[in-house]
Amino acid sequence: MIQIPADHTLAAGLPPVVTLGGTALPLVGRARVYACGITPYDVTHLGHAATFVWVDTLARVLHAGGTEVIMCRNVTDVDDVLLAAASRAGAPYDRFAAIQQFYFDRDMAALGVAQPAIQPRAHAFVGQVIALAAGLLAQGAAYERDGQVYFRGAATAARAMPDPAAALRLAAEYGDHPDDPRKDDPFDVAVWQASRDGEPAWASPWGAGRPGWHAECAAMALHAFGPAVDVQAGGGDLRFPHHACQAAMAEALTGVAPFARAGLNAGTVRVAGAKMAKSAGNLVLVTDLLRDYPAAAIRLLILDRRWDRDWDYDPGGLDAAAARLERLQVAAGRPDRGGAAGHGGAAVTAVRAALADDLDVPAALRIAEEEEGGQAARSLGSLLGLW
Repeated sequence: MIQIPADHTLAAGLPPVVTLGGTALPLVGRARVYACGITPYDVTHLGHAATFVWVDTLARVLHAGGTEVIMCRNVTDVDDVLLAAASRAGAPYDRFAAIQQFYFDRDMAALGVAQPAIQPRAHAFVGQVIALAAGLLAQGAAYERDGQVYFRGAATAARAMPDPAAALRLAAEYGDHPDDPRKDDPFDVAVWQASRDGEPAWASPWGAGRPGWHAECAAMALHAFGPAVDVQAGGGDLRFPHHACQAAMAEALTGVAPFARAGLNAGTVRVAGAKMAKSAGNLVLVTDLLRDYPAAAIRLLILDRRWDRDWDYDPGGLDAAAARLERLQVAAGRPDRGGAAGHGGAAVTAVRAALADDLDVPAALRIAEEEEGGQAARSLGSLLGLW
């Protein structure tokens, strides 16, 4: 056998390996990203936008490094809150969801967020959820009771949330009904549940019913990508129970762990310390912001910080972001500093290295500004979707 000596110069000029949350994510040509999408029952607010702008930016950074990004972003159109909203509106749940999704897609397009390659809707994947429930029952990871199929979630809760009281509060907040007397454990979650009067229902081996929320995402991700993904993405407020239970169901079914090599859980947007939410009455709507500010300024407001850090929205922050955007645009119009040959290329490399290092946008902005613009600023603006 002929041995060819390793030539470390072969790696010269290759983009750095992207890290997320301190986890290195080496890739060979392709990245599978599953982004937990919206439940389309209301208008798009800044909290939604923050999550999907960050996911879009990750895709841009990976693509710039030569990686083909396959994005799957689901639509949860069978869910308690959506069914209740559709009922209040007197509209069929699927038509109501389609209209709300249209408005969401319009807002995302205005913000420069690319459409995903795969966009499954939960109502079209009920058969896959039934198959998931049957598989989990066969593995002993779930049990059936009174027409319901429950995933055994105690171990998942213990891993994801060491504080049992906090875990119980979140399980109740996100509709997992820890007080359900049919459960073996409060942290067991519904894979399949019986439908109430007036709710959509599908036939199953356990009776007419509908999927559980976490099971919908697990089934759609498994259908799109098989047993594992490279990045599991979504809002940081969904780490538990949603993301944790989705991953645990997939792992229990397939035996492949971890389900996700890395996670991108975008920080929660707050107003005066309270999470932005319809129930809190503190929504900042994307459509309202777009009337007064360019989309690029809104993107920069979201991105000029650590992606996993919760933050408070302040209207003054948009003015600051718009001013910084203008400075970056001016810098991008300048020639590279001193006109030195290769200097612009070195600055671009530094910008890309900063973004590869846990999507460190503030560091990349500092580099572009210190270089007084030129190609570094032009490249950064493109990578961040600002132009």
